[in-house]
Amino acid sequence: MSTTGLAVFDKTLHETNLWLKEVAEELGTDSREDGYAALKATLHALRDRIGPENSVHLGAQLPLLLRGVFYDGWHPAKTPTTERHLGVFLEHLRDRLPPHLADEPELIARAVFSVMWRRIDAGEVTKLIEMLPLELRELWVAA
Repeated sequence: MSTTGLAVFDKTLHETNLWLKEVAEELGTDSREDGYAALKATLHALRDRIGPENSVHLGAQLPLLLRGVFYDGWHPAKTPTTERHLGVFLEHLRDRLPPHLADEPELIARAVFSVMWRRIDAGEVTKLIEMLPLELRELWVAA
């Protein structure tokens, strides 16, 4: 049964809901809103860290609807950030989270990265991980 009447939109709604459900499950909640907040904040923090060219490659791997979320508010000229240490990256992420989630940026990053590991082409994720400083790569360990 079609929701929007357009197959491309129905597909992206379905895929996006799967991502949100998986992120929420990784966080131990049923809240898709929390899943969305975690996913958006983490994608933005990662996008800002990897620079414009790599962000475009990552964005191409996302479902259409999440691609829009990924690019929302992006200022390519201000990227990449120079975060080399885990604590600074987590602070960047914390600043983008709603208050009720801001105490757990590492848990949130690991949850989102775990879902990304399952949902994005393994070769693309491997390239992404390899471009990060060693401390930030640790967030992908669970994946």
